[in-house]
Amino acid sequence: MATPPSIDQIAERVERLLLRHAELQRTNALLTEQVTALTQERDSLKSRLSAARARIDALLERLPAAATPTPPQERHEAD
Repeated sequence: MATPPSIDQIAERVERLLLRHAELQRTNALLTEQVTALTQERDSLKSRLSAARARIDALLERLPAAATPTPPQERHEAD
């Protein structure tokens, strides 16, 4: 039959769990900062992309209309 864990073993395990918890909290805080930074970067890139698209659209509107080639006229020879 297994002997129940001693108070010292339980205390050691609780200490390890507390250390692990603190480590996970620090990791979570760092990941949260990274998500915030990446979200801001994404929003900035989306804004820049939108501005670039608007500039391209404005430039395209300034271009003259493309001349559409007309099909050659058929010659009707009089017999």
